[in-house]
Formats: sequence, structure tokens, C-alpha cells
Amino acid sequence: MFRFSVLVFFLFVEVNQLLSQPNVHQQSAEYEWPSDPLVKQKLDKWQDQKFGMIIHWGLYAVPGMIESWALCSEDWIERDSTVSYDDFKKGYWGFSKEFNPVKFNPEQWAKAGKDAGMKYLVFTTKHHDGFCMFDTKETDFSIAKGPFKDNPRADVAKYVFDAFRKQDFMIGAYFSKPDWRSEYYWWPKYATPDRNNNYDIRKHPWRWNQFKQYTYNQISELMHNYGSVDILWLDGGWVRPLETVNEEVRSWGAAIPAWSQDIDMPRIAAMARKAQPGLLMVDRTVHGPYENYQTPEQKIPEKQLDHPWESCMTLGNAWGYVANDQYKSAGEVIHALVEVTAKGGSLLLGIGPAADGTLPPEVVIRLKEIGKWTSVNGKAIYNTRITSRYHDGNTWFTQSKDGKERYALVCLKENEALPNVVEWTDNIPARGTKMKLLQTGKSVQWTVSGDKVRVLLPASLEADGALAFSFISER
Repeated sequence: MFRFSVLVFFLFVEVNQLLSQPNVHQQSAEYEWPSDPLVKQKLDKWQDQKFGMIIHWGLYAVPGMIESWALCSEDWIERDSTVSYDDFKKGYWGFSKEFNPVKFNPEQWAKAGKDAGMKYLVFTTKHHDGFCMFDTKETDFSIAKGPFKDNPRADVAKYVFDAFRKQDFMIGAYFSKPDWRSEYYWWPKYATPDRNNNYDIRKHPWRWNQFKQYTYNQISELMHNYGSVDILWLDGGWVRPLETVNEEVRSWGAAIPAWSQDIDMPRIAAMARKAQPGLLMVDRTVHGPYENYQTPEQKIPEKQLDHPWESCMTLGNAWGYVANDQYKSAGEVIHALVEVTAKGGSLLLGIGPAADGTLPPEVVIRLKEIGKWTSVNGKAIYNTRITSRYHDGNTWFTQSKDGKERYALVCLKENEALPNVVEWTDNIPARGTKMKLLQTGKSVQWTVSGDKVRVLLPASLEADGALAFSFISER
């Protein structure tokens, strides 16, 4: 039997994996507010959180490579040309026989997230490759059926969710709508030319109905067997009803089939919300009643948005674990968090545990550095809402949820000395109000001339990332 060389994977990794995926999900052009009162209540709570963690962990952690996508035959995918596509797939599937995370430590993950100031979790229960990180009855292609099956924590998702609940996180389940391992999506009868199902649904309705039921059953397992879930985060936006396929989707570069890949979201949503009342559905890029917030990927929208959204961005260059990945500095993440919050969104930061089940030490250190800032400046981030005048140069503005207090967040340039004075235009403090520097809790001196505010910084002040000030605004 063919034994795939891990070296081949790393040759591929060396050339391609440290680059950010160019084929990212586009942002939906429209938004539809939910009508269910429980969903609206949950959405409001989610908008208070502002900072979350998305964890990509699966077979791809074994060789330390891009998650799932190497299985896909599209022009932007690079693979070792000396290995046939069929052998590559066999080798990739074969990692299920090696994936044995004996140091699986979700408590470490949850503590690292808590230390960073994160408030909600999205965990990959199944990526596009179809490998399940939960104990599903629908397939044996699961972490709970391989070498890890006899471990007391073999039902990985259960213990991840439990660990993060104990740290008071909102809980989100990532689930891939496409499943490249399922013979009901990629039928072995035909080649697999791209990310789409590889047969004509119109000619084989029975097979597609089997896939729809398979998907429904797996989501039902997640909604019924894993405690309270706040978010169902559905990836794979090309699996969608035909009427929702637009030019943005076609621009992804993959051929969109002429038929509908409808998996009956109304049926899935009804079941899921019966099990989890108020559940947020995030059917990425498929605008409508099941995309309760938008998810621009690896970017921040150019302008402020007045509806719920999050930027999902990686801490390193990859979503999952890659050896020697290059991570963003704490300052870069803080700047992104500040900008995203001022524009009305949340930041969902992506990390990837190693194949043994632990976080790379560099990730733990970086999250702790970020948490040093959020622990003293979080008042300007959490539970805030947008202001109409939200930006002036490197200064961003938010306000308390009740609108009574304004916050100015001044992003600092890395490796530069602090100035003696910071300035911004508009967002004028009310006459006589005290302005506080959040990291010290002490008042600072300020003056105003016309529409220009000047703030005198305390002598010997030390700060990283951004300075945050609170005050009562006159307008």
C-alpha cells in the first residue's frame, strides 16, 4: 500500500503554506436583520463580546499544512508535481491513522484565550476534508475512531466546549457544509475537479438527498449532544441555493455549477434553534435569514458598518498549525481590534494547535501580551457601540452601550517613543469633564481649541499598542 511521505507535504508547505490563502471568502453585499426575539437578544450579547478565538485543528495539523485545501484541484493550489493527485489524496486521508493528540489540552487553549481577553469561541468540528473532531455516528472518519479512540477525551469537541464554557466564553461550532470525504458530495465515480460536488444533482437527486440528510444529521448531533451552543458558524459559501449565487461568489475563481447546491437551510435552522433557542446562524456569504452576522476574511472593511459583523483573521500566516509560522505582533492585533471595534465589528483571531494537542509556546506568549493591554483598556472595547465620528488619523472612537461615555483609542507606532501630547479632531469632551487614561485609571490634562483636542501625557508613561481615554462628550 502506498505510504505517503511526510517530507513531500513539507516540501509543499515550504513553497506554499506560509503564504496567506489567496482564495478567501468575500463579504456579503447585503444584510437581513433577524426577526426572532431570542436571536436578536443573543446577537446583542454577541456584539458586546468584541474579541473571539477561532481554532482550526484537524488532520492538517499532522504534517503542519494548509487546512483541507491541498485536496482541491484548483489553479491556486500547489502540490509536489512528482506525486500523483490520487496518491496525494490517499496520503492525506492516511493521516487519520496517525492523528493521536496524546497531549490534548483544551484547558490550556481556554486559559490562553481568557488571558488575551477573548470572550467567544469558534471551534472547527469539521473542515472541508470531512474529518470530524467530534464523535459522530454518521462516519468513521473521526478523531474518535482513530488512534485516539481509547482516550477518555476522544470526543474532542465536547471537551473543547466544556473548557471554554468554564472560562465564560460564548460557544460557537464551526461546520463545513461541503464534505470532500463523503461519497455523497465527492462521488468516487467521477474526478474531483474543484471544490464543488462532482456530479450533476439534477441527474442524481437521490445522492444529493443523501448528502442533505447526512449534513442535517451531523448538525443535529452537534446541536443535541454538546451542551449549550451559541453560534453555528457554517463555512463553504459555495454550497448555497442557486438564486443566491451572485457575481461576488463567481469571482472566487472556482467554477460555480449551473445547478443549486441547496442543503435546505430552513429545515436545518428549525431543528437547530429548537435544540438551541436563540442560536446565531452564520451561513457565511449567503445573505438572508441565516447569516446573522457577516464574516469578512483576512481583512477589515474600509468603512464603518451599522449591522453585525466580524473580521476573521489569523494570528500567524496560516489558520491551522504550521511549524515556524510567523505571528503578528501584539501591537498589530491590538490595532486591528481597535479599528474593528470602532467600525462596529468583532475580531475573531485564528490559531492552530499542534498535532499533539497543545498550543505553540509563541502563541501562548503572544496572547498573554495582547491580554496585558485588554485587561486595562477593555472598557473602551467590550460592551461598546459605534459613534458617527469614529476615526481621525491613528485615533479611533467608541462609546458605551448607553451612549453616556466616549472613548478615544490612540494607536501607537511600534518601537517608537511615546509623544508628550496626543491630539484628535472632533469628539470634544464636555466642558469640565474629567478625562481618564484607562491603563492607569487616573485623570489627564486636556485642552480644546476649536475642534482640536490636545491631551498631555503623564511623564514616564509606558504603553504598548494603544492608549485609551474615557470622557463625557459634548456631542
